[in-house]
Amino acid sequence: MTALSHIALTLIPSLGNASVRRLVEAYPDEDIFALPKAELKAAFGAHADIAESIASKRSHARAEEELRFCEQNGIRPLFFTDPDFPQRLNRPETGDCPALLYVLGRADLDAERTVSVVGTRRATPQGRDMTAQVIRQLKAYNTPIMSGLAYGIDTAAHTAALDQGLPTVAVLGHGLDRIYPPSNRGLAKRIVEEGGALLTEYPSGTAINPRHFPARNRIIAALGDATVVVEASEKGGALITAAIAASYQRDVFAVPGRLSDPYSRGCNNLIATNRALLLRSADDIAFHLGWPQAGQQTALALDAEPTSLPPAEQRVLDLLREHERLTLDEVATLAQLPLPRAASLLFNLEMLQRVHTLPGRLYQAR
Repeated sequence: MTALSHIALTLIPSLGNASVRRLVEAYPDEDIFALPKAELKAAFGAHADIAESIASKRSHARAEEELRFCEQNGIRPLFFTDPDFPQRLNRPETGDCPALLYVLGRADLDAERTVSVVGTRRATPQGRDMTAQVIRQLKAYNTPIMSGLAYGIDTAAHTAALDQGLPTVAVLGHGLDRIYPPSNRGLAKRIVEEGGALLTEYPSGTAINPRHFPARNRIIAALGDATVVVEASEKGGALITAAIAASYQRDVFAVPGRLSDPYSRGCNNLIATNRALLLRSADDIAFHLGWPQAGQQTALALDAEPTSLPPAEQRVLDLLREHERLTLDEVATLAQLPLPRAASLLFNLEMLQRVHTLPGRLYQAR
């Protein structure tokens, strides 16, 4: 089948990834859209609507639009039968993975060794530091890093990989016509320019939908030989990814944290319930996966001092400590900042757990 047919097949409503795979495997040398209508109806039985959609080729017009978008933007649509499709997604245990991916960038999706790194969107400075430590150690194994381009640990993982000269792959929960969060557009551009890739199962025009992000987690889990959880609360996407990785027969590692830290509870629970291996250094990953040892590496500095804040954020934090609690307008006035800039800095400080919001939209330093 042609790339157009591959895309058109995945755009048919009610035809899931597993069904696409089975259908193509049943007719490996034929264009599914050229099959007799009677044969399609026999193949789908009670699902006559699917047979009718294939026979009428009604998804072709939208597929043609998508193919043009791909050609205009240097995007590769990779069907599961394509030799460049990541074979980790074609293993029996990952049968629910996409039949087609849209890929921007030239990263080797079948690298010899890969690691997925996930964690909370509300990463602490210590969590970002630990992420950088793990990835700095993984450089000795020349390991591409997989993550989801979200706020927090994902962003820290991609950034650390690039800083170490490692390719990194960002799995998105939407089409490649947009970047979410928008603040990571620069990071996404850097990923592609420095030998990594952006990939998604969703065509262009797909709206941002919270339900898509848990679904994209299965791709992150499948792409990594191991999944590392750095910080996670007791519930959330990082724990979903860890559970999926385990179901895919991948090793899961967790960085422990203090019992009092809310964003260490998920990691500590994973370790305590034997759902993850304790990660002391990247050598633990190499040992359990049978990689050639790169030498004894220093244990992660779990109690390292958090990274200092950028000057503008530190200035806002100092003002809040000085005045105890302030409104957004007061912060902007005292810091001599435009209102949107002050709001952005306060949001960043909230994400770092340096500031919290009180009733009445008052801000207070933690």
